[in-house]
Amino acid sequence: MEATGTDEVEKIKSKFMSAWHNMKYSWVLKTKTYFSRNSPVFLLGKCYHFKTDDSGELPTDGSNFDKINTEISGNVEEFRKDFISRIWLTYREEFPQIKGSALTTDCGWGCTLRTGQMLLAQGLMLHFLGRAWVWPDALDFDNSDSESWTAHTVKKLTASFEASLTAEREPKILSNHHRGALKRNCDDSERRNEVYHRKIISWFGDYPLAAFGLHQLIEYGKKSGKIAGDWYGPAVVAHILRKAVEEARDPELQGVTVYVAQDCTVYSSDVIDRQCSLMDSGKADTKAVIILVPVRLGGERTNMDYLEFVKGILSLEYCVGIIGGKPRQSYYFAGFQDDSLIYMDPHYCQSFVDVSIKDFPLESFHCPSPKKMSFKKMDPSCTIGFYCRTVQDFEKASEEITKMLKSSSKEKYPLFTFVKGHSKDYDFASSPLHEEKHLFPEDEKKRLKRFSAEEFVLL
Repeated sequence: MEATGTDEVEKIKSKFMSAWHNMKYSWVLKTKTYFSRNSPVFLLGKCYHFKTDDSGELPTDGSNFDKINTEISGNVEEFRKDFISRIWLTYREEFPQIKGSALTTDCGWGCTLRTGQMLLAQGLMLHFLGRAWVWPDALDFDNSDSESWTAHTVKKLTASFEASLTAEREPKILSNHHRGALKRNCDDSERRNEVYHRKIISWFGDYPLAAFGLHQLIEYGKKSGKIAGDWYGPAVVAHILRKAVEEARDPELQGVTVYVAQDCTVYSSDVIDRQCSLMDSGKADTKAVIILVPVRLGGERTNMDYLEFVKGILSLEYCVGIIGGKPRQSYYFAGFQDDSLIYMDPHYCQSFVDVSIKDFPLESFHCPSPKKMSFKKMDPSCTIGFYCRTVQDFEKASEEITKMLKSSSKEKYPLFTFVKGHSKDYDFASSPLHEEKHLFPEDEKKRLKRFSAEEFVLL
């Protein structure tokens, strides 16, 4: 009886915290973001130009966009379409209870897990869809019917953003009915892409069986001493993602592996061994690899000397983003303009979506508006991600990034390094291919203790 009472108290507490965080973070969808007309915008390796004869900034509230000519407007539209097509994973509420707790929401503590999910989702999008893919409905989706969004807020935001980026005085929002009537005749390629689009999102669903859902990530985190409700740092999340991909049983995921750098070092032979390992089916084929590199960009604060390197990384098409943020909040960094980083923010509490049903709504998994933050506000602790489809791609990427590291490093040692050979050749106790009894081997746990003070704390 006492246990039942405790569970009820926890559920009430959880609902109260969900309401509080939803109100606290609702500004995420309301604040304006300004883009300069005179500087290029980079988004995960793609460059967009909004340059006009007039100087100034482009606000996302629609003002002054009537001055943009057709060519520039088209480029802005391409950027908008590209950004919206990225998968956005945020706080959710009312999902199935997390095992071992009374929690049915991750509001207030799950932001770094969410940014890690977004980075992994981008890697899977590169693998299955390619960098050129964009969601066909990106420019006309309407969230006003979704329970997880306030109808007035979304309608106003979507209309404002539509006006600001297409120079329309009276933007039109297509309803679900009209979109259905205008449904395009998809060819085989488009149908295939839509299947993978939905499948990738479903892998991140908030229910126990989803391969990369919050429930599974928390289970893997338990092996490192973490439980639901704890705060996770970007280095720990990197290892959780590696374990989740290793344990995924979907045949579609057998062609992907994850490698996590050790002590800011990527051991090339270990990466190639992972890429050349056998599939579960016994088929000998090379796997694509997502390389995660936990790093620190300074001591207590981010060192501005690393700005050009971070911008260089986000300029690469095989970059899948950065798990980072600012103190107390984790963001998924995907691009930049000048000295500001472009990011997606997980701090918005949306309702649970059952991704197991056919044609589940996609709108809440795509962010309608980009956000920007000055690089100097960035927390120094972060994890950088890359995707390489083949061994040749990895070798090319390692050469390119090594040159970038050398040219950007003003100090004796670069931020991280690529080293030939295996980690075991350098007296490391374990190889990344070693079948571990726990999430982290003992030496890895010792190294990760250094990151404990770097985890994001949400008040």
